[in-house]
Amino acid sequence: MRKNVQILDCTLRDGGRIIDCKFDDRIINNLVRDLSDAEIDIVELGFLRAKGLVEYNRNSTFFTNTDQIGTYIPLNRNNTMYVAFVDYKMYDFNYLKECDKKSITGIRVGFTKEQFDSEFEEIMKTLQMVKDKGYALFVQTVNSLAYSDKELLSLIESINEIEPYSFGIVDTYGAMYLEDIVHYYNLVDYNLKGDICIDIHSHNNFQSSFAFDQEIVRLAEGKRQVILDATLNGMGKCAGNLNTELIIDYLNRKKNCDYNLDKILDAIDRYIEPIKQQHEWGYSIPAFMAGIYKAHPNNIIYLTSKYRLNSKDIKYIISGIDEKKRQRYDYDNIARIYKEYNDNQCDDEKSIVKLTKKLEGKEVLIAAPGRSIHTYKRDILTYIQDNNPIVISVNFIPDYMSCDYYFYANPIHWGKICKDVEREKCILVSSIHDHVGNTVMVDYSSLIVEDSILYDNSTIMLLNLLKKVNVSKISLAGFDGLVGSSNNYVDNSFPNTNNRLSVEETNNEVKRLYTIFKKKVKGKISVKMVTPSLYE
Repeated sequence: MRKNVQILDCTLRDGGRIIDCKFDDRIINNLVRDLSDAEIDIVELGFLRAKGLVEYNRNSTFFTNTDQIGTYIPLNRNNTMYVAFVDYKMYDFNYLKECDKKSITGIRVGFTKEQFDSEFEEIMKTLQMVKDKGYALFVQTVNSLAYSDKELLSLIESINEIEPYSFGIVDTYGAMYLEDIVHYYNLVDYNLKGDICIDIHSHNNFQSSFAFDQEIVRLAEGKRQVILDATLNGMGKCAGNLNTELIIDYLNRKKNCDYNLDKILDAIDRYIEPIKQQHEWGYSIPAFMAGIYKAHPNNIIYLTSKYRLNSKDIKYIISGIDEKKRQRYDYDNIARIYKEYNDNQCDDEKSIVKLTKKLEGKEVLIAAPGRSIHTYKRDILTYIQDNNPIVISVNFIPDYMSCDYYFYANPIHWGKICKDVEREKCILVSSIHDHVGNTVMVDYSSLIVEDSILYDNSTIMLLNLLKKVNVSKISLAGFDGLVGSSNNYVDNSFPNTNNRLSVEETNNEVKRLYTIFKKKVKGKISVKMVTPSLYE
């Protein structure tokens, strides 16, 4: 007889999405073994995808056939079931081998409401095919909140005819509250055939996953068999998932289960913590907003990584996107929306005239926020003393030099100092929506580089502004370039790279933009570095 409560660990699948499922081969092997030794009931090894959509390699949990998955399954399976996840339309089930019990014995099939509405018959055939080939069938309704009660009842009626192993309630966007999960559970429990498990898949946008699953355990006790999805250390995109270690400790202490928590903790220490040091997940204000607006986490990740927006800005952007569009991730669309939001065009003619009067024909020292600003403090001060340039800092206030102007293109950094700085000395880009009077406002759209993924790099924008006001010479300090993944700036809150670019790619792109600028002003403006730079 199946246990009343089963734990499904989906670290290698849903947790893996934060690293594009790029797990080292050794880690995959060891995690599968450790999860099995910990007596985890069901282990999800990754995605099954069609050839052409993914290229199989042994350092990934994207697979193109079940034989590839089988290489990771231990000979001694204990009591663990091994499964894979298939997104409907991303795999041709005609190529699915009969279940020979040498590889996975269960398949989770996920589909959206839009797909179900438009391809009902085909989805039913697909689900039946999986079952007919001998696999335990897990039906996963992506974004269960999208279904009305009537629609969900209709779906359940069809699912009852197939009699799968389980039926999933899926909080795809982490948007459910406790009363939502209880409502959906009771609705499904009352209408689903009694021998079908109910699978709960939650995300932690509202810090509620653990509470959800405790309540489900209570509701199901002595009645319905349930499956609770979880990941090690809650690993997953954005807010992440229910923590495997939390739920098994609860079940061990309160429900007399016998999961091996030590094995789980060892696996987290060895394999998950190193990933967490490089990739953040867990509750955050952006994750909270993704839950509120039922937004794809990649949209939030993109906006957060840009680091040009505060939480309020992100809220306004996400809420302004069509509900269906915000549930999908389209990089070009979210980049366009981000740019449109920042493109708060202003008539900066008076500002340009004012700056030209102050800066035309002068030398300007740009104090960028790289760590060399402090490392080469003496050299910079000597340079200022010898050359008497006009000093303009970028997104920060130097603690040892007097600045003539402070250039801010980043609303987060502006928010830190806006109440304490001489506003007459502040040059703000119009993308900063919370500007206050007496500052010099310049037009955002006229300073960005349209054809670059780093089109609104602050130092490049300032260079473009100085070109407009006809300075004669530009010297740069603190325009260092990135080395490694941390400690590149005077302020550690500065981001080290764009979410779509590595450190090396970021360096190369900024260098390209800087080189283009120098070519444009050659013979008109002298440009040089005062401190060492990877961009020179």
